[in-house]
Amino acid sequence: MSGPNGDLGMPVEAGTDSEADSFGEAEYAAINSMLDQINSCLDHLEEKNDHLHARLQELLESNRQTRLEFQQQLGETPSDASP
Repeated sequence: MSGPNGDLGMPVEAGTDSEADSFGEAEYAAINSMLDQINSCLDHLEEKNDHLHARLQELLESNRQTRLEFQQQLGETPSDASP
């Protein structure tokens, strides 16, 4: 049976259990820290996205109002008067 590198499976040394446990805990702590940083970045991006969405909605409404006023000045009936 071959291992991940194509080598034959090597027996695991019995004396490395405590080292593997402590390395695993440190590794989990590092991964947890990285996930916290990623979560913070995603929260920040979500806030920016929400802000941009709100600003775009304001811009669309402003453009809609301007278009309606322009059509009224020209004496045309607005074709998209629904909000």
